[in-house]
Amino acid sequence: MLHFSPEEKAELLDLARKTIMSKLEGYANYESTKNPRFLENRGVFVTLEKNGELRGCIGNIESLNSIWQGIIDNAQAAAFEDPRFLPIQQEELNDLKIEISVLTKPEATNPEHIKPGVDGVVIRLGENKSTYLPQVWDHFKIKEDFLESLCVKAGLPENAWKDPKAQLFTYQVEKFRE
Repeated sequence: MLHFSPEEKAELLDLARKTIMSKLEGYANYESTKNPRFLENRGVFVTLEKNGELRGCIGNIESLNSIWQGIIDNAQAAAFEDPRFLPIQQEELNDLKIEISVLTKPEATNPEHIKPGVDGVVIRLGENKSTYLPQVWDHFKIKEDFLESLCVKAGLPENAWKDPKAQLFTYQVEKFRE
C-alpha cells in the first residue's frame, strides 16, 4: 500500500471535490500535480454519499492511468454518470461526502483465501464481471452472502462463485474520506 500522508489525502479529496464543482459550474478543472506518488498507475474508486446514503460510486479495478487522473475521471463519473442515480445537482454539493479508495493490484485467489473486511473481491465468469470494495463487507455477516450478492451484481446466478470456470481476484485498498 502507498500510505498517503494526511496532507496528501486532503489534496486528493480536494481534487475530487473541485472536479465535481468545476463540472457543475461549467468549466474544466484539470490541475496537474508535481507529487510523483500521485502519478503511479493504480485502480481508483470515488464514492459519494449524501446523508449517509450512497449517491454514486465509480472506479477502475485495473490501473488505467495515474491515481491523479483516476480521481478526476471517477469523481466526475460518480457524480454525473453512475446509472443508478440522477446526476448531482449544485444544491446537493454541500451535503456530499467523498471517499477515495486506491487499490492494490488484484491477485487471483479462491474462496477459502478471501479475508472478510480486508479484501475487495472481483468475480469474472464469461463476459460477466463485478467487484465489491472491502467496505461492502460491512453489509454482510457471512462470506457466502457477500459472494452471492457479488454474483448477482455481475448478472450471474447466486452460486456462480462455485463454478470451476469462475475467476476470483482480491485486492486491498487505502481509503480515506472527508
